[in-house]
Amino acid sequence: MKLITFTKDGFTRIGVVESGYIIDLHCAFVEKLRAEGKLRAQQIADAYVPNDIVGFLQGGEESMNYAKQAVEFALSHDSDVPLVFKREEVKLNAPVPTPGKMICVGHNYREHILEMGREIPSYPVVFAKFANTVIGPEDDIPFYPISEQLDYEAEFAFVIGKRARNVSQAEALDYVAGYTIVNDVTYRDLQRRTLQWLQGKTVDGSAPMGPWLVTSDELTDPSGLGIALFVNGEERQRSNTANLVFTVPYLVEFLSGLMTLEPGDVILTGTPGGVGVARNPQVFLKDGDVVRIEVDKIGALENRVKKVEMPS
Repeated sequence: MKLITFTKDGFTRIGVVESGYIIDLHCAFVEKLRAEGKLRAQQIADAYVPNDIVGFLQGGEESMNYAKQAVEFALSHDSDVPLVFKREEVKLNAPVPTPGKMICVGHNYREHILEMGREIPSYPVVFAKFANTVIGPEDDIPFYPISEQLDYEAEFAFVIGKRARNVSQAEALDYVAGYTIVNDVTYRDLQRRTLQWLQGKTVDGSAPMGPWLVTSDELTDPSGLGIALFVNGEERQRSNTANLVFTVPYLVEFLSGLMTLEPGDVILTGTPGGVGVARNPQVFLKDGDVVRIEVDKIGALENRVKKVEMPS
């Protein structure tokens, strides 16, 4: 499935993209239960297929199975309640708008490590972004006047589907709910003011995510996926997840050995070579630039840069 978070008529809920249409999962499941004569249809749906993605992922395989039943019902039954929408009728948000944890891996593509003048690390370089950074596939990337060095970073990301602690690599993919795309937008001069990168990575709106979450039953193997980034149609980055130093299973094992991973946690696996700060001459994003990231078997995430004033 391609899981989404979308907004329609001022209400935000989760859905599935199917044959170019948007299916409201929660409402479809409610109507399915009512059609079966369930007396507590609303309460059952609230528990197993709620309107928020983190709550839904907490339901694990049971909720995933109910979601598939809801999709089948919506596509095969008429209903007085709108269950299926045209793509243009809704606004797509980030698939996981408020992750509990957003863990990023730096220096994880060999060519990017070399262009940054560093050695292959023995352990993953880990830092964080926060939920305030997350925007969706239809949002502009805000460019605040705190820097003139706004940079792009194409990232293949995965989302945790069930609580993970001390998970082995052999079992790691069982804990992944699915995969998406994130642009790890970075204010380079802020990043480099100190040895810690956090301040350059956590500015509001600096993590476009989407357009959806491809579930792991559909995308079963995260290796061997092409990834590319374009600015105004010009290719800036291209690589393949086969070039990751630390793979998805390794990262699940490593991170779950440090902390408990929870459903809805988002892990960014690193960016390929070609970032703006490493080019000669350096090139940074500017107002009006369109940044597009493509990842095999997922799709494309495209956002426009918009210069904005600092919020009051």
